[in-house]
Amino acid sequence: MKVGLFITCLVDVMRPEIAEATVRLLESAGCTVEVPMTQTCCGQPGYNSGDTTAASDLALKFLMEFEGFDYVVVPSGSCGGMVRQHYPALFADDPDLRNRIDALAQKTFELTAFLHDVIGLASLPGNFAGEVTYHDSCSGLRELGVQAQPRALLALNPSIRLTEMKEARACCGFGGTFAVKYGDISSAIVDEKIGHIHASGAPCVVLGDLGCMLNIEGRLRRTGDNTTRVLHIAQVLAGTAADAPSPSATQEAR
Repeated sequence: MKVGLFITCLVDVMRPEIAEATVRLLESAGCTVEVPMTQTCCGQPGYNSGDTTAASDLALKFLMEFEGFDYVVVPSGSCGGMVRQHYPALFADDPDLRNRIDALAQKTFELTAFLHDVIGLASLPGNFAGEVTYHDSCSGLRELGVQAQPRALLALNPSIRLTEMKEARACCGFGGTFAVKYGDISSAIVDEKIGHIHASGAPCVVLGDLGCMLNIEGRLRRTGDNTTRVLHIAQVLAGTAADAPSPSATQEAR
């Protein structure tokens, strides 16, 4: 099975170790993984800001880069949602392109949905151990129906204890440009999320979108919490979380 990995621009720039963990997971599942080196952005920032021309240009670029793969996998519910839910609307007036975009969208999957729903993954390559709580990122949950899949995959490792936080499905306040346009509201929302994380008692929060990760981790550190770990689901499932910097090390680096 030939899989094209869309790293996402945020992972590429901020946390490339998430892409490395994703490759480990896919290869352990028997996939042949290729990473088109010309890939950039899915176009979501422009699309969310009303710039459909820029979004369409990037969608066409994505089409050229990934159309030839059996599947396209994305370690991000928001980018996966952009491809599956919004790319088709960009080409509603061009039937030929719309057909190709539809075919691409149908074989594009968020990472945990692909591993659980398509591959039927039965074992994990990693040996992460400890208690975690899980945050359901908005786009993955509401646009792609990703909720049961990451929990089912975590359950494959008996050394992981999942403690559900209150309102795990509630937004973290990031929302891409929302956090920039409405900073005070965003801060209030993430503060509520952090309260639920702390109340769970888990020393680590796990999630599937780097935007949410950066928002939650940034607020944790700014409010004095230098111990709660914030990890991408790929890092935990692949067992590479031990390679991630600890909160104290990250704080010292700043």
